[in-house]
Amino acid sequence: MTGFVYMMSDKPRGVIYTGVTSDLHARVWEHRNDVHRGFTSKYKAKNLVWFERHPNIVLAIQREKSLKRYLREWKTDLIEGLNPTWLDLYESIDEIENVYQPHPSTMMWTNYN
Repeated sequence: MTGFVYMMSDKPRGVIYTGVTSDLHARVWEHRNDVHRGFTSKYKAKNLVWFERHPNIVLAIQREKSLKRYLREWKTDLIEGLNPTWLDLYESIDEIENVYQPHPSTMMWTNYN
């Protein structure tokens, strides 16, 4: 099962929410429509500004936990590397191929092949 790590925001360089899911379309739709009360509904973070595809949900969860420890500046750099203008990528999910490629010295490199 494919996994996704994603970031939602309210505006360029605004609040950043990091999450993980196996169904990116459905999860972003839930955020946009306030299906669950939480961080994204409280801070109106309804724009998908960054996401990364992983070969399975376990690896996506590991990456999400890592990103949650990142400094805000590092998250901003990730977002702007894929989406410099912080546009909402929801309509472009199927057109963007942002597959995570770990550093070759990563211990779990074989899990990605």
